[in-house]
Amino acid sequence: QSLQVDRSEVIKSNLNPVFAKIFTVDYYFEEVQKLRFEVYDSHGQAGVGTHDDDFLGGMECTVGQIVAQKRVTKPLFLKYGKFAGKSTITIISEEISGNNGYVELAFRAKKLDDKDLFSKSDPFLEIYRIDDDRSEQLVYRTEVVKNNLSPIWEPFKVSLNSLCSCEEKRKLRCVVWDYDSRGKHDFIGEFFTTFEEMQKAMGENKVQWDCMNPKYKIKKRNYKNSGVVVLLDLKIHRVYSFLDYIMGGCQIHFTVAIDFTASNGDPRNSCSLHYINPYQPNEYLKALVAVGEICQDYDSDKKFSALGFGARIPPKYEVSHDFAINFNPDNDECEGIQGVVESYQSCLPKIQLYGPTNVAPIISKVARVAADEERTKEASQYFILLILTDGVVTDMADTREAIVRASYLPMSIIIVGVGNADFTDMQILDGDDGVLRSPKGEPVLRDIVQFVPFREFKNVSGAAARSCL
Repeated sequence: QSLQVDRSEVIKSNLNPVFAKIFTVDYYFEEVQKLRFEVYDSHGQAGVGTHDDDFLGGMECTVGQIVAQKRVTKPLFLKYGKFAGKSTITIISEEISGNNGYVELAFRAKKLDDKDLFSKSDPFLEIYRIDDDRSEQLVYRTEVVKNNLSPIWEPFKVSLNSLCSCEEKRKLRCVVWDYDSRGKHDFIGEFFTTFEEMQKAMGENKVQWDCMNPKYKIKKRNYKNSGVVVLLDLKIHRVYSFLDYIMGGCQIHFTVAIDFTASNGDPRNSCSLHYINPYQPNEYLKALVAVGEICQDYDSDKKFSALGFGARIPPKYEVSHDFAINFNPDNDECEGIQGVVESYQSCLPKIQLYGPTNVAPIISKVARVAADEERTKEASQYFILLILTDGVVTDMADTREAIVRASYLPMSIIIVGVGNADFTDMQILDGDDGVLRSPKGEPVLRDIVQFVPFREFKNVSGAAARSCL
C-alpha cells in the first residue's frame, strides 16, 4: 500500500523540467524505506495525478539508495515494467544537518529588458546554489509577474541549508527569465552573489545588482545592464533544537492537561478511565506517572502547571477548556508529579465531566507564555505540554492551526492517548505520516507533536517508554 506524501509544482510545456519543490523525508538507516516517484502530464486544475492526467512513468527505489549515491538517475517505467521511451528521472539528496533556521527574502526588479513584441516581459527569478563540484542546484523559483518590467515578487522562505549549505560565502547564481507559455523562456540576465552579501539588506538597507546578459556585454559598446534586481528585505530566523536549549542552561517548564470530558465515563463507575479506585491508580494516573517521571528529570524546580479541559467547574458549573485543577487561577503549579496526582484526586469529585474535547485553548494558552518568553530573547525556558486524552479531538481545525502557530515557538507537545479508543485522528497531529498543515494549508515549521497510545507501552519498562517520547 502506498501513500502520497507530496507533489511538485506543474511545469508547462517542457520535456526536461527541473522541479523547484524540495521534499523533506525522515531517514531511518535501520529501516528499508521504499519510495515511488510518478510523473504526470497535467491537463487541468483538478490536482496532479487525477484520472484526467497522462501517466508518463514511474520509478521505485529506497531512501538508503538515494542517500548513499547522493544523485540517482533511473529510467522511468510505464505499467507492466515497460520502459517509458528514453525518459529518466534524477533525484538529488542532501542531509539537512542541525537545522540552523531559514531566511525570508523579498526581491524586486527595475527596468528589465523587454523581450515581447506586443506586450512587456513576464519576468520570474531563479536562484541557484553553486556546489563544490561546480554543479548548480535550483534553490527557488519565484512566481511569474505578467507584463511588467519592474516586477515585485512575493517574499519567500528558504532554509539556510538549501540556500547556501549554511556557508555564507558560497556563490549563488540568480537568473531572470521572461516566461513563455510554450516553455521556451527568454533569458533576460543574471548576477552572482553570496548569502553574506545579501545580509546587507537587513534593516532599512537595500542591496542591488546589475542584471547582466553576457552576449549583450560583448556585442553592445555602451551596454550597462538588462535591468537591476533589488533585495528589498532579508530576515533570518534561527531554529534551535531541544538539545540546544538544554545544553545552554535552559529551564524546562511542564504543563499537564487532563481530559475531563464525559466520554471517559462516570468516575464512580469502575469502567471509567477516571475511576477513583482506592487500591490502584486509574488509567489517567498511570499515564501521568509514566510520562511525568521521564519529563520530571529535565525540570529543575519540579513545579508542574496542571490544567483540565472539557468539564463544568464550580462555582457556576460553566464549561471550561483550560482550568487549573487546583482551582487557583493565579498559580496553577503543583509540587512535582505527586502534587499533580493529589490535585487531580481532589478535583475529580468537585467537577462534572462534560465536553466537547477542545484542546486548542490549552495549546494556545501555553503558546502565549512561550511567545512572551521568546520576546525576552534569552531563550531560557522551553515549554512542554503533556495532554492526556481519551480520544477524538472535537476542534480539529483549531487544533491544527494552534499547532502550526506553536511550531514557531520554543515548545513541544506530547499527546498520550488513554484507553482503547480509535486514535486515527491523533496520528494526523503527529507529523510522522506526512507534514501537518493548518486548515489554510500552511505547514508546521517543525514537527512538535509526539502522539503515544498509552496502551502500547503501559506494560513495558521505563527505558522502552522513554524511547517513545
